[in-house]
Amino acid sequence: MFCNQCEQARGGFGCQNGMGICGKNADVQSLQEMILYGLKGMAAYAAHARRLGKTDEKVSAFMEEALFSTMTNVNFEVPALFEIAMELGRQNLRVMQLLDEGHVEKLGKPSPTQVKEGTQAGPGILVTGHDMVDLFDLLEQVKGTNIKVYTHGEMLPAHMYPKLREHPNLAGHYGGAWQEQYSEFEGFSGPIVATTNCILIPPQEYADRLFTTRYTAVPGGTRIKDNDFGPVIEKAKTCKPLVEHIVRTSTVGFHHSVLLEAAPTIVQAVKDGKISRFFLIGGCDGAERGRSYFADYAQATPPDSFILTLGCGKYRIRNHDYGTLLGLPRLLDMGQCNDSYGAVNVAVALAKAFNCGVNDLPLTLVVSWFEQKAVAVLLTLLSLGVKGITIGPRPPAFVTPNVFRVLQDKFDLRLTGDDPKGDLARALKK
Repeated sequence: MFCNQCEQARGGFGCQNGMGICGKNADVQSLQEMILYGLKGMAAYAAHARRLGKTDEKVSAFMEEALFSTMTNVNFEVPALFEIAMELGRQNLRVMQLLDEGHVEKLGKPSPTQVKEGTQAGPGILVTGHDMVDLFDLLEQVKGTNIKVYTHGEMLPAHMYPKLREHPNLAGHYGGAWQEQYSEFEGFSGPIVATTNCILIPPQEYADRLFTTRYTAVPGGTRIKDNDFGPVIEKAKTCKPLVEHIVRTSTVGFHHSVLLEAAPTIVQAVKDGKISRFFLIGGCDGAERGRSYFADYAQATPPDSFILTLGCGKYRIRNHDYGTLLGLPRLLDMGQCNDSYGAVNVAVALAKAFNCGVNDLPLTLVVSWFEQKAVAVLLTLLSLGVKGITIGPRPPAFVTPNVFRVLQDKFDLRLTGDDPKGDLARALKK
């Protein structure tokens, strides 16, 4: 039996609502996909938290129920699916809290620190992805050797944790965002360890030097077992040593706990007119070259404002000197996309300090939209009632016009345009 409108097998993968009746089907499918993408992102956070010993049975039960709701012939009601999406956001906040707590308990209280970017002379190993436990295990196993370990991409925030930063074998950071890995990995002569998503299929130039952990795997790479990094360490000993090439020194580590400790000073500075606005510019970014919206937006922000950033979206804006404000860098790196809980926590705490709602704060959110974690984080922000978020550079392909219209009407969700300075000017008028 075939649906007479979408021409797919009724109830099959391509049929838009499983029944073969394609009325409001597209909106149902859109919300189901939103839930599925959000669950994928949430599962990534939950998997990291579980490795740190952090779980919540209520969260696990919700994930099971939410996944079940997307099965064939279970839920065709738009309002019900929308509520599941909002509950996903609320549950994801709990998952991110667990992950944040796990990182701090295992790796120590974060603090701002300067990081050398580039390479030092001698054998080296590069770690990319998101998993801090993998990095910790590798450092412990390489202890006592002359092999230097470098972070890449979203592993940069590892340096804010004292138990990682103070390890004698952690040497610094190399490279930029995940989308630059083809050229950057080829230029790194030692082995590369990919711990999670954001890994690309390697070309032959470095495939024999690429190792992956657990469920991360690519053709041509080598999966290690039980976090035994012995093969990686042996490979590092046989690879051509790195050369001394320090590019710069940068400051990272403005974890939410750091900012919250400074909250009284920040609040008073806002009241005294010393801080005009906060901008959160970051997120999960795509590989398309040539886009300058986020960079142009960040560079146009007024000198009496702070820019908070996290996720790989930071690499669109971090190669610029924004100067300082109140003795702090104007660009405050809060961490990975895994640290999104911190941005929410800071916003809620400031709203409490000002005795207002989050939407009344001098805060503008401009978020790059690319992958599943971004869906989960966006749903968390929406579930908290945050309005006026700008996402881009394109609307999510799975969101139908009707669903997006609801998000616009309910949350004033906006898309990035072609005029970052104009968008900034409108934000400053609020």
